[in-house]
Amino acid sequence: MELTPTQCEILNALINLYQKDKSAVKGEKVASAINRNPGTIRNQMQSLKALELIEGVPGPKGGYKPTSRAYAALDYESFDEGEPVQIFLGGEQIEGATATEIDLTTLPQPDQCKATIRILGDIKSFEGGDEIQIGPTPVNKMLIRGEVAGRDDLDNKLIIRIKEIHSIPIIPVKQISSDNLITIDHSESIQSATSKMYENNIKGAPVVQGMEIVGMVTLTDIAKAVGEGKVEIVVEDVMTREIISISGDSTLDDAMIKLDEHDISRLLVIEDGEPTGIITMRDILRRLVPFNFS
Repeated sequence: MELTPTQCEILNALINLYQKDKSAVKGEKVASAINRNPGTIRNQMQSLKALELIEGVPGPKGGYKPTSRAYAALDYESFDEGEPVQIFLGGEQIEGATATEIDLTTLPQPDQCKATIRILGDIKSFEGGDEIQIGPTPVNKMLIRGEVAGRDDLDNKLIIRIKEIHSIPIIPVKQISSDNLITIDHSESIQSATSKMYENNIKGAPVVQGMEIVGMVTLTDIAKAVGEGKVEIVVEDVMTREIISISGDSTLDDAMIKLDEHDISRLLVIEDGEPTGIITMRDILRRLVPFNFS
């Protein structure tokens, strides 16, 4: 559907205001948002209604609402069908605004990296040089940080000079967790436990009593005990009794959240009710930064 620049501008303004307030928008409010005469807006609204791009809502709280055809006409998707992608300006979330498209435009150029961000919402508060964050996106948790380099009010787009891009791979925990589960007996001396961890190049391990996992011990736990002069003790005396685990089918994002919530660096991986391995923050970081710097 071919729309005039004026129709695009009015429709964009209506959608932005509707996304923010989630209620019918007065014509005067649309006029104020784009510095147009209210009479001009009323005339244009009639043509947009004829195109079935908007609908009128009668009554004292009435006004105009965009239809699904309006979103399609401007190449937007209705966000009743998906999750919003948050936008932050100077660290503050912009209410009612969400990113609909991210286009990386200058990847081949070594001296700059820019992106064009299409936004559903009011972009007039953004100025050149403003610090901006887009995301994280709902699926792969992509997050972009940078500064505003330009603004296209007609198409509701921002040009971003990118400083950072982050993304979390959509893979299960079991794909990168260790599959050789090293355990330490609860009655072992801390010296024996330390030797076993160094031999296996690990910094922590589940503690077992018989066939049951009863805790987790780390080199940090042992170092703390030794620093306090406790050298003639066994693993059971220094281990953490709370066992934090995660399903092997959980995502890396789930694992990162759980590690942060509990302020720990490793999780016991469980599959079919049985412990199968360990995933650490280091494992995740190595997957997030897969560059070979050698």
